[in-house]
Amino acid sequence: MNGKEFLNKFKSTYLWANLLGMVLVIVLIVMGVKFGMDTYTHHGEAIAVPDVRRRSFDEAERLLKQLGFNVEVVDTGYVKTLPADAVLELSPEAGSKVKSGRTIYLTINASDSPVLTLPDVIDNCSFREAQAKLTAMGFLVGDPQYITGEKDWVYGVKCNGKSLNAGARVSIEDKVVLQVGSGTRDASEEVIVTDAVYDNMPEHGDVNSGEVDGFEVVP
Repeated sequence: MNGKEFLNKFKSTYLWANLLGMVLVIVLIVMGVKFGMDTYTHHGEAIAVPDVRRRSFDEAERLLKQLGFNVEVVDTGYVKTLPADAVLELSPEAGSKVKSGRTIYLTINASDSPVLTLPDVIDNCSFREAQAKLTAMGFLVGDPQYITGEKDWVYGVKCNGKSLNAGARVSIEDKVVLQVGSGTRDASEEVIVTDAVYDNMPEHGDVNSGEVDGFEVVP
């Protein structure tokens, strides 16, 4: 094949038609892939998350699914003034712009009030220490009940008039009362007083010991 024949092949309509067809196929494939990816990832589509707090779980789930979201309960809390299964929190937060198909995580209200385990504070710490520890754990601590004993020392814990021991389960709605020493002594306690005893002192009634007090009679 000489150079003239080689150049004539580039002038062939069939060759250029094939090249143009290949280019069109490549362009269509690229556009199809891009369109498919945009459709799959919902490119440019953002939906504001509605505020479903205080609504029942069923109502919130229905509304969120109508907008194309998935719904999942991840935690529970407790608010006394709200009914059981009411939505307390959601993530992403209400008003956030997210794509359809995202999962919205909900925290709902528990049907029963949570309970706490009473720590070992009885006869183990002062009133201030026990009060700080219980409050930090979430207990509702009332005014102390003072009893006879060492001042500010915790001698017991009561709830609804009943004495509690360490490990007892207490609702966060119930108030606990610490029994604290007032620093006074019980009048019924027996006080024993003893005479001082000195070395070389004869016992009482030992008149024959032969020892005489060294004192002088002055007329």
